Amino acid sequence: MEVERESIFVSAIRSFARMFFAVCGLFLAFIIVSVVYGSLAPSPLIPEKTSLVVISDAEGVREVAPISAPAILQINVNGVIGDPRFIDSAIVNDILLDSRTGLLKNNRVKGILLCLNTPGGAATDSDDIYRMLMAYKARYKVPVFAYVDGMCASGGMYIASAADQVYASPSSSIGSVGVIMGPLFNVSDALTRWGIQARTLTQGIDKDMLNPTRPWKEGEDASLQAVMAALYVRFTDIVTAARPRLDKTKLINEYGAQIFDSAKAQELGYIDYADSNRSDALKGLLAAAQINESHPYQVVELEMRKNLLAEFMTKSPLISGQVVHSLDLGMPQIRDRFAYLYQEY
Repeated sequence: MEVERESIFVSAIRSFARMFFAVCGLFLAFIIVSVVYGSLAPSPLIPEKTSLVVISDAEGVREVAPISAPAILQINVNGVIGDPRFIDSAIVNDILLDSRTGLLKNNRVKGILLCLNTPGGAATDSDDIYRMLMAYKARYKVPVFAYVDGMCASGGMYIASAADQVYASPSSSIGSVGVIMGPLFNVSDALTRWGIQARTLTQGIDKDMLNPTRPWKEGEDASLQAVMAALYVRFTDIVTAARPRLDKTKLINEYGAQIFDSAKAQELGYIDYADSNRSDALKGLLAAAQINESHPYQVVELEMRKNLLAEFMTKSPLISGQVVHSLDLGMPQIRDRFAYLYQEY
């Protein structure tokens, strides 16, 4: 009996060893094949962060064109600008960089179509995206057109200022040229009633400006107001330079941060064409880019790739050991920043 038990044990060890070394062999073979393939296949030193998606052309047709065919890059500006769940300057930067590589290399992109449906967002991201588009347009000599389908407010107007022409659907809302920060709340009276005290340790005059746990001092927000004034001047300068039919004096003294339907926005000069659709905007862009509609061309989007493994490693409570409880009220994540943001959405 003792000999039989030993034989079973030895047999089990032998089977395990065979399986272990077989798995190790397969893993080693996979590594070798990967290394060989990587050395033979041309790959960029910096991998692309986006994936190319073919979308419909001006006739509503979605077909893959020859790799030599010219391409139109569509960039969707949807949701709150500056919120990475929607769009921010880092996303647009990656899209523009990748538009010159991979299947779009050799100067295939001949124009950019901005599709906007946004209430606006962070001032910094709006300005960054505007400047990126202007630099791209100047460097590669490509036209940029915009199509509004829904809302183009505040920061959306800022970004649309990079476009040579702006089209809008009949039901769209356009405008809200202004700067906002907040709302900011003061709870000092409530804390006093409840006998709650708060102390903030600072160095530097007004380091705790607008601290909500104490009464606000007269004029402590002066530096913030000065920054907002500078941002507003830059905003109005950029919009009126891009849309010369929009009277700057009337914009500041009459229109303000009001918002208008597309027909009124065209009348006032915020946009060029109301009662339009994406096809109209795309055909206008093709003409500006000198692309013959009767010849093959491609309309593409560049979608951000998701690193599922990285997200799992950083966000999974199984890895981090932390469980985060949160309630998403659908509000923008930029309340504590200067913003070109329409509030009533």
